[in-house]
Amino acid sequence: MNHSSTFPAPRFEGALRCIQPAGASLGEGLMWSVREQALYWVDILEKRLWRLDPSSGKQDEWRFDEEISALAERENAPGLIVTLRRGFAFFDPADAGAGPRWLNRPEPELLTNRFNDGKCDARGRFWGGTMDFDCVAPTGALYRCDPDGQCTQHDSGFAVTNGPTWSLDGRTMYFNDTVKGGVHAYDFDAERGTLAHRRLWLRFARGDGLPDGMTTDAAGRLWIAHWAGSCVSCHHPLSGDELGRVELPVSQVTNCAFGGPELRTLYISSAKVGLDEARCAAEPLAGGLFAIEVDSPGLPAFRFGG
Repeated sequence: MNHSSTFPAPRFEGALRCIQPAGASLGEGLMWSVREQALYWVDILEKRLWRLDPSSGKQDEWRFDEEISALAERENAPGLIVTLRRGFAFFDPADAGAGPRWLNRPEPELLTNRFNDGKCDARGRFWGGTMDFDCVAPTGALYRCDPDGQCTQHDSGFAVTNGPTWSLDGRTMYFNDTVKGGVHAYDFDAERGTLAHRRLWLRFARGDGLPDGMTTDAAGRLWIAHWAGSCVSCHHPLSGDELGRVELPVSQVTNCAFGGPELRTLYISSAKVGLDEARCAAEPLAGGLFAIEVDSPGLPAFRFGG
């Protein structure tokens, strides 16, 4: 079977551009709102949420009392579900004065952990991973938060978690064990929201960085950000073969998501945390938000069912 003919290499239209030179310590959490035609993203360490309207250039910002790392829109109510340092909460940007409303805090005893990446599956369940704040101890776990607020742990033993994303048919979940440099695949039972048969699906080549945030496009290809690798790579969903990549002028590439009116803009976040003075001078756009047009679209972000 010729994998490349089934999943062709992506084509890029126009040049990569930095659309928000935010200087984020740890940019993450990209989510395109189809309803609002706007992009949400966060600076985890600075406890900041942004919303960018690309058509007007208008930027909105909200500050939190603890780290905010990932988010999704709610299906049946205004506002967002977000992961804060300690757990899952609702937050309505239109009523920011009310602050977050907690749903579940599953790790009260793990004071050195925080939540990191996450997103919703097609049934409206939010999957979020925790990690050791120092990125060393294997204390992180993968949780599923249901629309009724119930939270279930599905895997554990990670120092840093990233992802997840799903195959186009919804039968496979991909999830990153970032510190160990591996992308795992699980059999995914969409009806029950359960995982089975974890296996190593992809490991980046030595010197090519570590797998960070990722997304799936409408053709079924996986796009993965390379922390310390200066790129986002595009992969065949079965073999893992690389089909193309976007090179960036920053080393710490953290996440990617499709947006825009036709979902053909690939948005990419980055980070400047840990860079010394010389590296910051060499990477003046570190922590910025980037965009590039792709010939085929992504998928709309799934909304939280609660």
